[in-house]
Amino acid sequence: MTLRESLTADLKTAMKAGESARVATIRMITARLKDVEIAGRAKGLTELGEEEALSALRGMIKSRTESATLYRDGGRPELAEKEEAEIAVIRGYLPPDLDEAALQAAVEEAVSAAGASSLKDMGKVMAALKVRFGAALDMAQASAAVKARLG
Repeated sequence: MTLRESLTADLKTAMKAGESARVATIRMITARLKDVEIAGRAKGLTELGEEEALSALRGMIKSRTESATLYRDGGRPELAEKEEAEIAVIRGYLPPDLDEAALQAAVEEAVSAAGASSLKDMGKVMAALKVRFGAALDMAQASAAVKARLG
């Protein structure tokens, strides 16, 4: 089942169950994917690929995480909880993250393949990871692991 089919089925289920917050979040995801698809048409892409869709979802999570932090710092925990609930729904459409051991193994392999020895080579390592895992890899998590390994 594709991401869009999954979103459509989940939207129908959430609507029937009366889960208004989940319905709103799924509609938000659908709108974001449509925006990315329209922007891709300007680049000559005819259809939204899985990589672009996963990247858009990760971007949505990143912005909501930042917002939740700002809301908590600003004394608005109810808004932070709303953002965190949206993050939980969005995460449901992403592939599971690599566990720590698998991430470390992937970083080690990429460092060896790129012949990296210092932080100057971080770009090569990150490029190798992106080629191997694509949008399925949380690049922020990978970046931290690569910095720790090379630093």
